[in-house]
Amino acid sequence: MSPTTTGRQAGQHTGENASGQTGDKAEANPVGEASENRPASPSTGDKDQQTSPSARDENPQGSPSVGDENRQTSPSVGSKASKETRQSAGAKASENGQTSRSAPGKPSETAGQHPATTGKAAETISGGHLVAKALKAEGVDTIFTLCGGHIIDIYDGCVDEGISVIDVRHEQVAAHAADGYARITGRPGCAVVTAGPGTTDAVTGVANALRAESPMLLIGGQGALSQHKMGSLQDLPHVDMMTPITKFAATVPHTARAADLVSMAFREAFAGAPGPSFLEIPRDVLDARVPAENARIPQSGRYRASTRNAGDPADVEKLADLLVHAKKPAILLGSQVWTTRATEPATELVRALNIPAYMNGAGRGTLPPGDPHHFQLSRRYAFDNADVIVIVGTPFDFRMGYGKRLSPDAKVVQIDLDYRTVGKNRDIDLGIVGDAGQILAAVADAASGRVDNGAVGRKPWLEELRAVEEKAKQKRLPQQHSDANPIHPYRLVHEINEFLTEDSIYIGDGGDIVTFSGQVVQPKAPGHWMDPGPLGTLGVGIPFVLAAKHARPDQEVVALFGDGAFSLTGWDFETLVRFDLPFVGIVGNNSSMNQIRYGQAQKYGLARERIGNTLGDVPYDQFARMLGGYGEEVRDPADIAPALRRARESGKPSLINVWVDPDAYAPGTMNQTMYK
Repeated sequence: MSPTTTGRQAGQHTGENASGQTGDKAEANPVGEASENRPASPSTGDKDQQTSPSARDENPQGSPSVGDENRQTSPSVGSKASKETRQSAGAKASENGQTSRSAPGKPSETAGQHPATTGKAAETISGGHLVAKALKAEGVDTIFTLCGGHIIDIYDGCVDEGISVIDVRHEQVAAHAADGYARITGRPGCAVVTAGPGTTDAVTGVANALRAESPMLLIGGQGALSQHKMGSLQDLPHVDMMTPITKFAATVPHTARAADLVSMAFREAFAGAPGPSFLEIPRDVLDARVPAENARIPQSGRYRASTRNAGDPADVEKLADLLVHAKKPAILLGSQVWTTRATEPATELVRALNIPAYMNGAGRGTLPPGDPHHFQLSRRYAFDNADVIVIVGTPFDFRMGYGKRLSPDAKVVQIDLDYRTVGKNRDIDLGIVGDAGQILAAVADAASGRVDNGAVGRKPWLEELRAVEEKAKQKRLPQQHSDANPIHPYRLVHEINEFLTEDSIYIGDGGDIVTFSGQVVQPKAPGHWMDPGPLGTLGVGIPFVLAAKHARPDQEVVALFGDGAFSLTGWDFETLVRFDLPFVGIVGNNSSMNQIRYGQAQKYGLARERIGNTLGDVPYDQFARMLGGYGEEVRDPADIAPALRRARESGKPSLINVWVDPDAYAPGTMNQTMYK
């Protein structure tokens, strides 16, 4: 490779050896040299390896032990082991039916890797394989990545551990997909990117996961330690950049620490409210080999504690008392209800105490449409008139008017995984820190022994809210059934809501068009709603589709895009085609960044409403067909439903390009405080 190469796949300079080292033993030795005081890996040859009970993992998989008798790793080229030892190791591998993994170009072993005194070659393992073992121990079965020379040994380890490698066209997509994977599965997502621009391209995905409280690990490459501060290819201070937007960011300093640092990153990702972690691994650290007995490889289920906390029992009793005696209670079930898989206790509580429930973020779908306690359009009225308001897993951020949208006369209770969130921006009457599922179950239990839990007396309150709900619905129905051309966005989202099945996962990626859908689309089950979260990141749609369909291949995925949002990461539609991941995609196309356009019109007048926000009339249906998917254009509202059905029946990734009215704005867009 030419030393002038600047591509992301580049990872070697002229004069480097295969491990990215310059050949100076004094510099290279510390990378792979095992510490004399380093504790031996627990049960590296243990045949009784446990399965991974990773956080809320429904199908944990066992982690193969380092000393698996059915897998031999031969000493690599350049090993100090004697020729006879290498031949002996090769003969043993041959007896086991294995093919030697040694090949020209494999990284050299460093000093300190000598045969044991018994005459047998010490089993060695590379940094990339240690990373893969740690991922497997956590229950990670997929990494999302864009290749680069700094990181390929992780791929090699993933192949051996049975971890899928999903390669994408942009690192932002890899990071968003890892975020989406965590939301869908409850297990941490993982993205692996190369150094420099590979890591910086992933920053947006990591930042989005931070605000959305999504547990993921980003692993970034880095130049060799032997070239530290020398200006190696793609060298940047990644840890410094990632620290403000992660819960944990560190460099792996030694090959033997690779798996240990991965487990540490996961531990931090699940401390309190979940979030992202970042590790950079220098190239020589990743490629070097160390004796397996000197590497700490955490075992499944034995390196981090449960994060489930039921809160202070005294506060649980207080909340039970508040709800039992409330005349007009209301509860908001936020994203942490899904994060903690609290659907069942949340449902049991609102039904037992007859409490109207509102849902936002990933909490949508906790109660199915039609449930007598499921409310959507009367939230403002409820928060203005309730006497007790319980906010579960939602901060008092812009979505809540920073707490000002709650009646000052109501008793306000906040339940959250993160102590720092409780009482932020608004005073509260009671705060409980802990797992939503554990707390809600404990509250229901505490209220169950009462002679009168107040449920019957709250019937008039629910009827009052239902009347408000119905009035709002009837006001909007003419637009939902409108035959106008161009198509009214309410008609489009109405048709999408009618199209969804009990198994459909709905993904919204956009500004104004997704704001419309938030008032109409009702997921039928928990975990069936995905949106960017409070960072408001556009471009999450295709990566979320990739993660959701890969993780749940038997479920239908339906995604609504704004035309501006789709354009940001749309090229990875090809990745969905390449991996045969069909979904039904709809582009609400108004050739504008309409949410911003509205604000400009309000602030600067109609003469300047289209500065910097107008897009071309792009036929996204043709884009889909060009890349091997299904595409169809819709201009008549009567054609929306048939087009959606044909997309479903195509069995391909699809885009239905629906031309919508550019002069129709969602109420949420028009009410944004930034424009007032």
